[in-house]
Amino acid sequence: MDSAPSLFDLPAPAPWSEAQLRALDTLHTAPLTLMTPDWAAVLAPQEQTLKRLGAMLAAEYDGGTRFLPHPTQVLRVLGTPLAEVKVLIVGQDPYPTPGHSVGLSFSVDRKTRPLPRSLNNIYKELSSDLGIPPARHGDLSSWAEQGVFLLNRVLTVAPGAAGSHRRRGWEEVSDTIIAALVARDKPLVSVLWGKDAQNLAPMLAGTAVIESAHPSPLSASRGFFGSKPFSRVNALLAEQGASPINWALPMN
Repeated sequence: MDSAPSLFDLPAPAPWSEAQLRALDTLHTAPLTLMTPDWAAVLAPQEQTLKRLGAMLAAEYDGGTRFLPHPTQVLRVLGTPLAEVKVLIVGQDPYPTPGHSVGLSFSVDRKTRPLPRSLNNIYKELSSDLGIPPARHGDLSSWAEQGVFLLNRVLTVAPGAAGSHRRRGWEEVSDTIIAALVARDKPLVSVLWGKDAQNLAPMLAGTAVIESAHPSPLSASRGFFGSKPFSRVNALLAEQGASPINWALPMN
């Protein structure tokens, strides 16, 4: 986890657009409409939990605070159909720095500078593992388009307050998501970086799992560097008869 800025250092939040406000309303009235139909079917048993979480976010907004990512991106990861997922990469919760979190674990907006330190370490390992030079941006959406499911365990966070939305109900939602991925008769490789993610290993029993230290600056040198997750993912996909991931990102 990258260190969060102090709440006192945060800039005043920009007004939300009409689209963002509509998405906020939908989060607590009809959240299943914000995802693909197959995920809506999977998460139908969690609809009331999702509505309760949406109401919590709306109450925070009405109270004059914000949350991250923006409402249009909270359920962004569920825009990749269930059937197309080949790789699961689990994060903890969204980056707490305003402007960073975009609804995909470890990814940031293409314009974000400097990049989060965890993401810089991911790029270093990618270069060491496969010889792929680091991109100049932190947009990982090209991975998502190939079936890399960038799931945060908790899907929202208060600005400047890492972990602030844990144990509110998001874990029940993400558990349901992971269980659905495991239950399919399709190739799957899961990447668990750090102890929080590795707590999910029992849920993934019987599937291919890669575990290592987290890419955070506090732990990357304790087992993340040198773990070669990207080449190992592709090797495990090949064993399952699936096509590899092209981990090279657009440079600009």
